[in-house]
Amino acid sequence: MIKDFVKPEVLAPAGDWERLVSAVDFGADAVYIGGSMFGMRTSPSNFSDEELKKAVAFAHSKSVKVYLTCNTVPRNNEVDRLPEFLRNAEDSGVDALIISDIGTLSLAKKHAPKTEIHISTQAGITNYATANAFYEMGAKRVVLARELSMEDIKELRAKTPKELDIECFVHGAMCVSFSGRCLLSNYLVGRDSNRGDCAQPCRWKYHVVEETRPGVYFPIEQDDKGTYIMNARDMCMIEHIPELVDAGVTSLKIEGRAKSAYYTAAVTNAYRAAVDEFMKNPTDDFKVSDWISEEMRKVSYREYCTGFYFGSPIENAEIYYEGGYRREWDVVAVCEKWENGELFAVQRNKFLDGDELEVVEPGCKPFKLTVIGLKNEAGELIESAPHATMKLSFLCEREVKSGAIIRKQKEEPKRVII
Repeated sequence: MIKDFVKPEVLAPAGDWERLVSAVDFGADAVYIGGSMFGMRTSPSNFSDEELKKAVAFAHSKSVKVYLTCNTVPRNNEVDRLPEFLRNAEDSGVDALIISDIGTLSLAKKHAPKTEIHISTQAGITNYATANAFYEMGAKRVVLARELSMEDIKELRAKTPKELDIECFVHGAMCVSFSGRCLLSNYLVGRDSNRGDCAQPCRWKYHVVEETRPGVYFPIEQDDKGTYIMNARDMCMIEHIPELVDAGVTSLKIEGRAKSAYYTAAVTNAYRAAVDEFMKNPTDDFKVSDWISEEMRKVSYREYCTGFYFGSPIENAEIYYEGGYRREWDVVAVCEKWENGELFAVQRNKFLDGDELEVVEPGCKPFKLTVIGLKNEAGELIESAPHATMKLSFLCEREVKSGAIIRKQKEEPKRVII
């Protein structure tokens, strides 16, 4: 048995209201979101000041904590806006501010003194001395650099106060640069990755050009596809909950504020189930149920690895042959209600009467069903559901929770280029 551990928090991303609801409904203990400024993701909708208050109220009503990102590195012309941002954050009731810059940290202590401070992975914390320094400056939590091994984390945990939380990324996209500190996007297209606007040029296809032969492209690997020399695999630690807990990790962070509500729901649900299973049997040889591991391939993903947790990923760090995501399942509907043996839903993608689908409910193993008696909103039998957001129903003996996700396996897995 693993002893003297804290039940790890499942921390999920929430890029907008829909994704917030998905994270909360599907089992997150806490969510991290962006406000109107100073966050590391500009592509999600994020939350205005008023929306932030509503988001916090909603999450707190479900006993879920909210952490607000404030982890860009502000320039001189932005510093004057920080005090108001920080005061608004505290007034909204957020549980913590995620900060990477020590100037911002100093201002947060002054203008949001009642709000916890979490130090972002952007700060590049790789040793216990740095973690202790941030703790002495008022941090309640440190989000460790992704470049640390389990042994590194164990030593850091042993040499820091037990009151200091340790948060680690356990799932999602990985950056080719140290702790996300990359200038490639800024140089190539003028979009600063350290200010939340990365164009992900590490995912692009590259060839070599010899300077006296402009326009003649030579593949870096000898094939006709070129190579994705910087395209890092995604991280997945769903099968390593015991090692993470034993190392002293107190919060399991899922990457993906810019990803879909379905991704948020399915991945959060899987990690929630994995942690709950582990808590019932907290042994070194604990193994998650097969269905939980399988969920990792029912969302959009790149090939997985375990990052730096078990040593430098020299052998399987990058994917050289493709730059996009694999998507093997589509969301086809979302359940509105279940009544008297009939499931009522809103369509998301086309499906047919007779199709085999799979239902994902919060806290449950997904189950399969066959579409029988497909009807439109008027109650008329139809052969297919071809129109986005159309209301429909079909027979279903098993009761289904409102908000459950209904998905269908694709006949040919799709590669989604980003």
